[in-house]
Amino acid sequence: MNEIIIYCDGGCRGNQSDHNVGGWGAILRYGDKVKELHGGMRNTTNNVMELTAAIRSLESLKTNQIPVSFYIDSAYVVNGMNSWIHGWIKKGWKTAGGKPVKNKELWMHLNALAEKQDKITFNKVKGHHGVEYNERADQLANLAMDEQEKNC
Repeated sequence: MNEIIIYCDGGCRGNQSDHNVGGWGAILRYGDKVKELHGGMRNTTNNVMELTAAIRSLESLKTNQIPVSFYIDSAYVVNGMNSWIHGWIKKGWKTAGGKPVKNKELWMHLNALAEKQDKITFNKVKGHHGVEYNERADQLANLAMDEQEKNC
């Protein structure tokens, strides 16, 4: 297997409410090597955590020469990277409706990291449907949220 496979997930308890906690988790696989990452923050959204999971995954890579395949249950991230981002860039980071793109800085950062890769794909998986590494990424995101709640 000559590709890096990344499963990532993000979530937020109390999404869009004051004093919420968010977390993200990622599993990176290359051959028989497996690396787990997770982190969290307060006062965030699930979409920010989904984007952060993908960003932190790419930042952790030591090479851009090996193809990368993401498997994510977030339609927001998959559609954003596969479709929407091209239009946003052409329109000066405005949506089809002319509104500013939410989380623009994160999208710009993720896009810059993705463009450095020789080959990268973003694939949608169904969440909470028994996809082993996606389930583990969800567990890591929840662990990060638990850690945030303990630190308040």
